[in-house]
Amino acid sequence: MPRSSVPTTSAAGALTDAAAALAVAGPLHVFAYGSLMWDPGFAVAATVVARLAGYHRALCILSIRNRGTPECPGLVVGLKAGGSCVGQVLSVADDDAEAALAYLQERELSTNAYLPRHVAVRLADGRRVKALAFVARPDHPQFMSGLSVAEQAALVAQGVGPYGSSLDYLRHVCSALDDRGLPDGPLHRVLAVAEALAVSSARNRAPTAPSP
Repeated sequence: MPRSSVPTTSAAGALTDAAAALAVAGPLHVFAYGSLMWDPGFAVAATVVARLAGYHRALCILSIRNRGTPECPGLVVGLKAGGSCVGQVLSVADDDAEAALAYLQERELSTNAYLPRHVAVRLADGRRVKALAFVARPDHPQFMSGLSVAEQAALVAQGVGPYGSSLDYLRHVCSALDDRGLPDGPLHRVLAVAEALAVSSARNRAPTAPSP
């Protein structure tokens, strides 16, 4: 099983820097590509579909706190370099920005597996805005690369933590993408295999009836 130790370098300073840059650029916008799409956890004034160039969405972060444990991690999405990612921009009112940033620091940076980045995204109407995005850290022990569909699905099927199961997480992400007309084939393929593993595991755990 992959290591689950956490580097001591904190990403909080990077969040402060990114937030300061966004404050200069204007209102706070957050690029949502995973659970923030369906469960932001902070006050959102408006949402709009947007594309981020230079990164793509991937199941690449071991979840050892929210959707798994160090002994039995789950797997959640992150932004990896290359390609592009269609998600949502969540716009936050000025009065709610400080509380939103404090919440995001606790939720997204608790193990430093992500780095906050100040990025340019293109909205559905063609406008470009600056947004806060949480990018996977390839130097972090929770970062996974090169996993097969079967390996990803096994991690998704096993992970359970305080926020629920990794399988429920992926179900919600895929549903959120489908609802917004943003299907993601790779995630759906992993979900299908993980669902089959969950069914098989449930059958194996079911008690057998005693012989007559």
